[in-house]
Amino acid sequence: MRYIATFDIGTTAVKGVLLSEDNACACEKSVEIETFSEGGRREQDPLSWYAAVREISRAFFAGGISPGDVRGIVMSGQMQDLIPVDGDLRPTCNAILYSDGRAGAEAERLAALIGREELVRSTGNQFDGSLPFPKLLWLKEQNPGAYRAAEKVLISSKDYCIARLTGEYVSDVTASATAGLMDIHEKRWNTAWMEAAGLDSGKLPRLRYAHEQAGAVTPGAAAETGYLPGTPVYTGTGDAGATTLASGISADGEFNINLGTSGWVACVSDDVLPKGDVFNLAAMPEGVYINVVPFFNAGNVHKWVSRALAPSEQGKYDYVDRLLEESEAGSHGTMFLPYLVGERFPVVDTQIRGGYVGVTPETTKQDLARSALEGVAFSIRQGIESIGRVPGKISLIGGGARTPVWCQILADVLGHPVHVYRNSDYLPAVAIAASVLVAQGEIGDYTEFTDTLQGSDNCVRYDPVPANVERYNRVYPRYLRVYPALKTLCGD
Repeated sequence: MRYIATFDIGTTAVKGVLLSEDNACACEKSVEIETFSEGGRREQDPLSWYAAVREISRAFFAGGISPGDVRGIVMSGQMQDLIPVDGDLRPTCNAILYSDGRAGAEAERLAALIGREELVRSTGNQFDGSLPFPKLLWLKEQNPGAYRAAEKVLISSKDYCIARLTGEYVSDVTASATAGLMDIHEKRWNTAWMEAAGLDSGKLPRLRYAHEQAGAVTPGAAAETGYLPGTPVYTGTGDAGATTLASGISADGEFNINLGTSGWVACVSDDVLPKGDVFNLAAMPEGVYINVVPFFNAGNVHKWVSRALAPSEQGKYDYVDRLLEESEAGSHGTMFLPYLVGERFPVVDTQIRGGYVGVTPETTKQDLARSALEGVAFSIRQGIESIGRVPGKISLIGGGARTPVWCQILADVLGHPVHVYRNSDYLPAVAIAASVLVAQGEIGDYTEFTDTLQGSDNCVRYDPVPANVERYNRVYPRYLRVYPALKTLCGD
C-alpha cells in the first residue's frame, strides 16, 4: 500500500492525514498552535508549525506504516502571512499573520509610490496594510535586524514547513496572490515594485503551481520526521485553494463558505472579478481563478462566545450547543456585530470591534449565543451580495460546519439550501492529495479526485425554513445599520 502525507497548517491547529491509495484515511492527527495577540497585532512562531509537522509525521509511522511507502508530501496553509527566514531555515522574528493590519501607513506610501490603479490592475486586488508587501516595508523600518537577517520572505505557513523539509524556498500561486506583489495573470513577482520601495527582491521565494515538486526531504529533515531522504515534497496551496478544491465547486454560480477561525465565501471563474470588495486568487488548476470574499471573523466568534458564556473551559462547546438548541431565530431582537479582530470584508476596517445591540433585561444566554452566530451569517450574506452573482449552489466546510444550528442559521439567513460536507476539518488536507496524483500521472486533472468527495454519504443538506427566512429578511436591513453606528465608537 502506498500513501500520501497531507497537512493543513491552519491558524489554530496543524492537521495531518495519511491517505492511502484507495482514498482511505490511514492515520490522522491534529496539534494546536498558539497565537500571540496584543493591541490588534497577531503573530505565531513558525517553529511551532514545523514542530507539529514533526510530531504528526512520527505518529504516522508509529502506527506501523513504512516510510518507504510514502509516495509524496503535500500541504495547504494559512495565506497572507509575512514569514522572514534566515539562511539556516529559522525565522528571524514571529510570523505576522493575515489578520494583522499593522502596516496601514506603509500601504498608503506604497500606493502613492507605485500607483493604486497599477497595484490593483496587476494583483487583481485592493491594497492595504494587511498584505505582506507593506508588512515587509514595515519590518525593514521597524525591525531592521530581522529584515537584514532574512534570506527569504515566505507568504504561507506551509511554505515554511516545506523549507524545513527540503531546504527550498517556494510558494504557490494561490497563496502568493495574497502578497500584494504577484501579477495574477502572468504568475510572476513585480520585482520592480520591491526595488522602487528600497526592498530586496532577492528575498522573494520561487513561484510554483500546487502540483509542481518543491523539492525532496533532506537527510536532516528525514532524521527529524521519519520520512526517507528523497521523498518528494510538492508545492501545495494556500488554504483557500485547498478548501475550494475540497468543496467541489467548479462552475459559475457555485459558492463555498468556509467557517474556520476566520472564513470566506468563494466562487470560481475564468478570470478575476474586478470589484473592490472581492479578493481574487489563482486557483490550483492552471487558468482558473477563485473569487473570494474573506472574513477575519467566523469560527473565532463561536470560540469567543463559548468561552464567554460557558461556566468552565471544559465542555464549553457542548454547553453552548445546548444553548443554541434552545434558542429561537432572531434572538428576540438581539443583534451582534461580529468584528472581534477588526474586519477585512464585507467592510474594510482594522480598528472596528464587535458588540451587542438590542440587549434588554429579558435577553437570555440563548439569545447571546445565537445572535453571535447570526451576526456571522449576516456578514456572510453581505459578502455574497457584494460578489454580485446569484448562488446556484452553496456548500459549507470548516470547523463551524460541525454545529448543526449554525448550518441551519446560514440556510435561513441566505434563503438557500446549504450542502455541508462531513469530516470537513480534514477534508482540505485530504483533497490536496490530488496535486500529488496529478503530478505523478495517476489522474488527468483535479476534478477526477474532487468528484469522489461529492457523494451523498459525504454531504448533509440543510433547507431553509420559510418562517425563519422571512424573519431574517426583516432583521437583515437593521444589521446593515449596526456597523456605521458603532464605527464612531471604535478606533482612536
